[in-house]
Amino acid sequence: MTALDQLRAHITARPEAIAFTLEGSQLTFGELDAAARRYAAGLAALGIARGDRVACLLGTRLELVIALLGAYYAGAVHVPINTRYGQVEIEHILRDSGARAVLIAEGSPTGEIVCALSPIETLQHLIVLHAAAEPLSVTPRAPLNVVSLDHLLAAAPMASEPRCDDEDPAMFIYTSGTTGQSKGVVLPYRAIVANIDALTRLWRWREDDRLVLALPLFHVHGLCIGVHGTLLRGCVAELHRRFDPDAVIQAIAAGGTIFMGVPTMYTRLLRALDADPSKGAALGAARLFTSGSAALSAASFEAFERHTGHRILERYGMSETLLTVSNPYPPEERKPGTIGFPVASGEVLVVDEEGSRCAVGEPGEIVVRGDSVMQRYWNAPEKTAASFRDGWFLTGDVARYDDEGYIVHMGRRSVDMIKSGGYRISAREIEECVALHPDIEEVAVVGRPDPEWGQRIAAALVTRGGAAERSPEAWAEELRGWLEGRLASYKRPRQVMCCGELPRNALGKIQKHLLAWPD
Repeated sequence: MTALDQLRAHITARPEAIAFTLEGSQLTFGELDAAARRYAAGLAALGIARGDRVACLLGTRLELVIALLGAYYAGAVHVPINTRYGQVEIEHILRDSGARAVLIAEGSPTGEIVCALSPIETLQHLIVLHAAAEPLSVTPRAPLNVVSLDHLLAAAPMASEPRCDDEDPAMFIYTSGTTGQSKGVVLPYRAIVANIDALTRLWRWREDDRLVLALPLFHVHGLCIGVHGTLLRGCVAELHRRFDPDAVIQAIAAGGTIFMGVPTMYTRLLRALDADPSKGAALGAARLFTSGSAALSAASFEAFERHTGHRILERYGMSETLLTVSNPYPPEERKPGTIGFPVASGEVLVVDEEGSRCAVGEPGEIVVRGDSVMQRYWNAPEKTAASFRDGWFLTGDVARYDDEGYIVHMGRRSVDMIKSGGYRISAREIEECVALHPDIEEVAVVGRPDPEWGQRIAAALVTRGGAAERSPEAWAEELRGWLEGRLASYKRPRQVMCCGELPRNALGKIQKHLLAWPD
């Protein structure tokens, strides 16, 4: 049985059971399987074959889950794209992935961006989600075949669907790197199913669980863990289009048992609990709270336990490795300030520069190998080769072992990778866009400590001519406007500092750690 066969066996085991809900609508496992089979047939009718890439620019919708599973059934590769991206980011992913089709929502900002793009050599089909009662009115600039999602969902299921092997790519996850444009992480079925199976066993997911899922469905955390965990374990996932503390509290009070979040979400939940401590009892009814994507402060861990009685389970992962380190399930064994121990789907070590395991307390790099590790970076053999050593994936993250063997995550090796609000953001990518401004001579972008976001994006500017007379506040406002439509809102600098020059070393390299930021 292949990994995809294993996933489908779980999906078809309880066809009448509810799989996903969203704002009063619901989708059973049987309805999901049938719709995905029809969508796969519709893709095949468009000429989409095994290994072809199908990009998806939908927000959190039930149709997104159908599109994901339908791509699998067609043998295609699902390419999720962040719906907060701008033109530069979207076009790069569509071109780099070689997507043959892209799914958009009619009238959405990202849909409008796709329609305005110049022709992309591989892109042939524009699949549009639109109101069934209204005529389809999408006119892309490029010569694309425009087809409604409803039309594809009306296709008769294929008599025989393509066979997908464990090493076939299931999806490309595009993740920002310190060198600028995002890289396509090739995740095979083997990695996804092995990791989800190990993780959900560790976290003791059950069919009677109800996952409250407010994470976006274009990242590893929400899509790979939340959606695939639901498919593999047969529980219910209650989808939320966006995170709202009160909505999450109400959902858990109504029967939610699992909540997966990032530190920013817990900061906002704690604000709600501070304002009304009685809400802690509602959250206390859940079974499991997990956190990742950035470090959770000890203060937040302790405050949440004080309000709810729950000890948040911290874990660690990245697009290239999925979730490979987790605190234990028993609450008394969860240790604040640590990410825990390796998950069964892979091996994890903290090693020194020679590749030897570090002693207790000695900082080193986290390295990972095993079933959950990516296959490669798409179209980037040199970057792939540089990311592996003797079969181990080099994460670029620094950690240490404590005296009980727990792994303590200490951050990135590179100052050019920023973690803000659960997002991994490339400083280089922001710098390249800001540098296009006609009044900016040079720019250096860093992440600065922030109590809510983990890190906030800060830009040090060297400006041209009279532009230097503007205040930092005026420049911050100017950059927000300049970057609107070019980059996602969470990538825009929240703090700006104007400098006469940027500090450099003898070789001319900018020394970001020497920037003198005001308090």
